[in-house]
Amino acid sequence: MVKRDILPMDTCQGYRIRPGFVLLPGTTLLPGGVNFTFYSKNATSCELALFHSGENKPFAIIPYGQNYKIGNVYSMFVFDLDIDDVEYGFRLDGEWAPERGQLFDKNRTLLDPRAFIVSGREEWGKLPDMDNPFQLRGRVARREFDWGYDLPLKTPYNELIIYEAHVRGFTKDESSGVYDKGTYKGMADKIPYLKDLGITAVELMPIFEFDEFDGMKEPRKSPDGKPLYNYWGYNTTGFFAPKAGYAASGKVHGQTDEFKLLVKKFHEAGIKVILDVVFNHTGEGNEEGPIISFKGFANDEYYILNQDGSYKNFSGCGNTMNCNFPLVRKIIRDCLKYWVGEYHVDGFRFDLASILSRNKDGNPIEEPPLLEEIAEDPVLADAIIIAEAWDAAGLYQVGRFPAYGRWAEWNGRYRDDMRRFLKGDAGFTKYAAERMAGSEDMYNRKSRGEFASINFITCHDGFTLNDLYSYNVKHNDANGWNGADGGNDNFSWNAGVEGETDDKEINALRERLKKNAIATLLLSRGIPMLLAGDEFSNTQYGNNNPYCQDNEISWLNWDDLEKHRELFNFTKSMIAFRKSHPVLKNMSMGTPKGYPPISLHGTDAWKFDESEENRVLGVLYAGELATHADFIYVGMNMHWEEHSVWLPDLPENFRWEIVADTSREKDSFFKKRKKAYMGAPQKIGPRSLFIAVGIEK
Repeated sequence: MVKRDILPMDTCQGYRIRPGFVLLPGTTLLPGGVNFTFYSKNATSCELALFHSGENKPFAIIPYGQNYKIGNVYSMFVFDLDIDDVEYGFRLDGEWAPERGQLFDKNRTLLDPRAFIVSGREEWGKLPDMDNPFQLRGRVARREFDWGYDLPLKTPYNELIIYEAHVRGFTKDESSGVYDKGTYKGMADKIPYLKDLGITAVELMPIFEFDEFDGMKEPRKSPDGKPLYNYWGYNTTGFFAPKAGYAASGKVHGQTDEFKLLVKKFHEAGIKVILDVVFNHTGEGNEEGPIISFKGFANDEYYILNQDGSYKNFSGCGNTMNCNFPLVRKIIRDCLKYWVGEYHVDGFRFDLASILSRNKDGNPIEEPPLLEEIAEDPVLADAIIIAEAWDAAGLYQVGRFPAYGRWAEWNGRYRDDMRRFLKGDAGFTKYAAERMAGSEDMYNRKSRGEFASINFITCHDGFTLNDLYSYNVKHNDANGWNGADGGNDNFSWNAGVEGETDDKEINALRERLKKNAIATLLLSRGIPMLLAGDEFSNTQYGNNNPYCQDNEISWLNWDDLEKHRELFNFTKSMIAFRKSHPVLKNMSMGTPKGYPPISLHGTDAWKFDESEENRVLGVLYAGELATHADFIYVGMNMHWEEHSVWLPDLPENFRWEIVADTSREKDSFFKKRKKAYMGAPQKIGPRSLFIAVGIEK
């Protein structure tokens, strides 16, 4: 007879227990009780610690017997738990040898790496009890929600208009006018606004559970005494759990239902939900950082370590996840599938995704298994997958990210080349032409498809569009790093005065520059992405790295919507224009006889000037639809002097009509189109552009 440490069905500390379901990773609510399963290769013994909500001492500690382990997986089923009043963690014994990557401590309670709910940060910015060494705890999730007929949306890639936003900052300011400010509910109240603007996908900055305190006893302070938090959230503590502090009802399961309801409402409005996900590092930091979860279970497997046990830092945040190790590959894939299946999200943008292509030594892999598995996973077959194709250690893969026919990329070269062209730098007209054409010099359409390029001019990281044309240099003093943080290569221009000004001419020029950028983005082939608030001149007061600013620097000021209604109306009109012209969205459509799908022009039609000093660019898109031909001409003059261009000839039964001209201070997008004549030059004002459409007579 085999001797067992704990019987197949036994009572321990007042609870009936039995060996669990080893093939169910994580913590799962089942009829009659809860299944607790986790992995650890080198632990010598393990315990489940159960707490009443908010209490520091466990009310039960239940050991895993040897018959509760198969291979390196521990699993226990506990009957009759009141999950509304239970928080849990694990205690693992084993070797403490940091120099060998082993960090076991039987007295430390660890957060479940797969916790579906994480407690301890239910209220944003509320100081935790620092006498409690186990602040972040798992909770058992209920998974009932009335989705009705909702599923991830099937919106085609060529219909995507992405809008990047921070859940808290989107509505936290008093000017937002919503009741539950800074929450999932607050964002849901703004869905009609986004639908009216024409947005078809939101890209939410990190909503995985994170610690805004970064493990500190209290927030850092800015030079003027304001608290500084990890506001952006790029320091994940729970991959499977929505951020409780973003919920109006974050206690006891509220955040899960509230986020699901937000997704459902977005889908009802025809708007996809893309999550900005952080798998390249965690909030545990380097060897001086806290041991919260991953370090205590399998430190040498979850992280890329040096030979002395210290952490390789390709993320710039202290540690680097060992993403192509089988254990880590599995938890990342399971996480993505969980958010698609459980929360119906439509896709993911992967922060510092080049780290996902590194091996256990930190070297880039030509064919990374994780990236292929994500691309080929059947549950993720319809999910949008977008790479930020670089990392903090200099691995820059824009245009050559291992794509497997699926991956799109944040096109950093689009941002940089277009910024330099739009502010009038010499030598960038030819590069701007490539970017507008879909960056086919970077993305082979046969292998990458038509939608590998996510085009953007601004994003959360850097200047807003307003600040791009209001500041020559960053102004990050409020971050507390003496201006050492944030990028220096902004390719910005203040139009003559640093910061805000009452000068009417400069302000008019700045409005024109912003319209040029928005129009160019929405007239470029690829998928456009706008930064929240750019459509009404949101400012961060020159701060190009407000990752720690939970205040008016980062919050959208909705009063600016009325102040800049003209820019909003222009943006809305440009989005509608893009949607109504398939030639801007489809590279593979047929073309009218005698016309290439895209052609470049200078001041003379059909003669593109590639010289360094040329700042005039004409782009003609031509497409053949089932019922008519689609012609769009964009005339761009980024010179500080007026120029004239000759429009290309159209077929005999067509004429040109001008629909927009950014040189007009008001109503830049015409309510009534203006005729243009092919037999006469068309003037383009300094630093402006116009759009003409071919109309059948």
